[in-house]
Amino acid sequence: MSRATQRGLLGAVLLLGSWEALARGLALPAYTLPAISDIILATWQHRSLLASAGWYTLAEALLGYAIGCTAGITLATLLILLPPARRVVMPAMLAINAVPVAAWSPLVLLWLGIGMASKVAMVALAVGFTIFLSALAGFDRQDRRAADLLRSFGAGPIALLFRLRLPAALPLIAAGMRVATVRSLIVAIVTEMLGAQGGLGWIIYQAVVQIDFVQVWSAILVASVLSLSFFGLITWLEQRIIFWR
Repeated sequence: MSRATQRGLLGAVLLLGSWEALARGLALPAYTLPAISDIILATWQHRSLLASAGWYTLAEALLGYAIGCTAGITLATLLILLPPARRVVMPAMLAINAVPVAAWSPLVLLWLGIGMASKVAMVALAVGFTIFLSALAGFDRQDRRAADLLRSFGAGPIALLFRLRLPAALPLIAAGMRVATVRSLIVAIVTEMLGAQGGLGWIIYQAVVQIDFVQVWSAILVASVLSLSFFGLITWLEQRIIFWR
């Protein structure tokens, strides 16, 4: 085990221990801060419900994540190959992203319903813009001297893209994909809280209505585990695929 991992585990233990001591020592009510032991116990007691909801939310996040990554990289690639289109597309993209993602949720729910499709669409919208900006910034980082050398050997725009620009852009694209993992789950859960047929966001909403704040924290705990696992998976893939970094 690396030192960084050891320090991370030590920090987590200290944080959880302090949380437990604070909640127990001050006898804080559940709506303020429940003890971590109560949250873990509630999570275990409702493990079947939380597992089912977690898989539902994760499926929405993964599907939207895949669509958003594909759309973002594709659009960035098209703008690199068609520079005049960049002046038209960029203002429109910035205008759409200037509106908070949550503000689009009621409209998307109205258009697509409260099923999984609306959550996937919202995640794809949030992830797509993040990946689009990362890919575009990465493509713009090409070495001009290397590009001139390739052109001198007859390389065209497509050859430059795959032989020079894409390898240079992949580290930035991967960084955007890591950031988007957390964002995908957040957007899925927030949209579920506004209207859904299942998922962690729906459980959180129902628990708040029923004034069951320990259940709220249990759903948050499951969401945190899923988010960290998703982030770790993308990081692991990045380290093995982008080996030249």
